Amino acid sequence: MPTLGRPSLGRVLAALARESGPAPARIVLVDDRPAHDPEPLPVAVPPALRDLVEVVPGLGRGPAAARNTGWRRCAEPWIAFLDDDVEPAPGWAAALTSDLAAAAADVAGVQARITVPLPEDRRPTDWERNTAGLATARWITADMAYRRAALEETGGFDERFPRAFREDADLALRVLDAGWALAVGGRHTVHPVRPADAWVSVRTQAGNADDVLMRRLHGPGWWARAEAPRGRLRRHAAVTAAGAAALGAAALRRPRLAAGCAALWLAGTAEFAAARVRPGPGTGEEVRRMAATSVAIPPAAVGHWLAGWVRHRGVDRSARPAGEAVPVADVPGSATRRDTPTTV
Repeated sequence: MPTLGRPSLGRVLAALARESGPAPARIVLVDDRPAHDPEPLPVAVPPALRDLVEVVPGLGRGPAAARNTGWRRCAEPWIAFLDDDVEPAPGWAAALTSDLAAAAADVAGVQARITVPLPEDRRPTDWERNTAGLATARWITADMAYRRAALEETGGFDERFPRAFREDADLALRVLDAGWALAVGGRHTVHPVRPADAWVSVRTQAGNADDVLMRRLHGPGWWARAEAPRGRLRRHAAVTAAGAAALGAAALRRPRLAAGCAALWLAGTAEFAAARVRPGPGTGEEVRRMAATSVAIPPAAVGHWLAGWVRHRGVDRSARPAGEAVPVADVPGSATRRDTPTTV
């Protein structure tokens, strides 16, 4: 589990401690706070897990690097990745054991079934709907078990993905390209909607740079292969261009052109805001938040997309991902067989 020490980590460990099924061989918490943080990881490990839990530094390099740090410390043939803000359902350990035991020899990974609880007394907010997309996302590492052999063969997670976004899809596509299969198991995990401020939707636009990296690594067809939604980048580009053109025309003292471009910008922004408000709860606070962020999101998305093209212009599709793996033979007790159902 990569973690920043959020309070939810304690709930994950408490859920694992309550399990009566087979225990993992070890639990590795990768402390991914900045290296200069002098405070110990703020977590109370339940007594039932104290002999299993190991805390290792991740040095603040992001979840992909943190997961690599974690799995490379494990000799077991199966590595179960969990996020620190999920809640494994009762019976999770036994269900995970069944999932792995049922995996065919060519199955490299088994995903859990994710549930995102939403309010029952009102329509969900934009952020809640965003999080709810995790329930149908493919191969997300909120709860995903991989064979160590497959991780070794593919090089693990690509550490050029700095956020918890697309690094899981990238690994899944490389695993499939290597001839392995992926499966969905029977275990269940709940992913609550974590608290977020009004501007979280603007910050998440940084993921557009990661989409550029995905295209560089997997070609233009990666969206379909990963079953990922395309989003509104093209519309955002059009709205941003209209706004920029309005400002440029105004600077050149061409009022009619500026007014026409401004009208196009306003229409595009209003359509975007309405599309986000319509399925929501309709409260004044939510409407104000959608209006403000709908102005900021298009230029933020385009800016991150352009930055991604600059940052990843030299990416070589044939190269192994950043962060080379330790050879499996160097880890005591490790195994490379594809039919070993041992759990971690």
